[in-house]
Amino acid sequence: MPQIPEKIHELTVGQLSARSGAAVSALHFYEAKGLIGSRRTAGNQRRYSRDALRRVAFIRAAQRVGIPLATIREALSGLPEERTPTREDWSRLSAAWRTELDDRIKQLGRLRDHLSDCIGCGCLSLETCVLSNPDDVVGERMAGSRLLPVRREGEDS
Repeated sequence: MPQIPEKIHELTVGQLSARSGAAVSALHFYEAKGLIGSRRTAGNQRRYSRDALRRVAFIRAAQRVGIPLATIREALSGLPEERTPTREDWSRLSAAWRTELDDRIKQLGRLRDHLSDCIGCGCLSLETCVLSNPDDVVGERMAGSRLLPVRREGEDS
């Protein structure tokens, strides 16, 4: 992994990519989504401050556990610009995601435990399907093996 001298305070997109492990296209995407920022040189080249390394690591870690980019952007917007997120920042932000992650873990566990039922069933029965209808919440409203969009009067088809 290429080392960046401490005296260099800005990184090119290639340096940021090499150091963070994120593809250049991913970095451009993160920037377009407002997750990281850069300034442009007189030659219109991107330059990222060194704190972008930690922000990219933060983004990638959050994505690995399934946090949506919009939620990540919201979390990063609460951090001061040009400051590397600290362990305390990560702890505070991740605590807010704990309930959401616990719910996902529960849902994945239920899916794992009933996966063979879904494969064997083939119809994804609304009565028992943990994918389409966990805990049969839809069974009280309708019956059938598919959820069809409900059209209201006056809506175009």
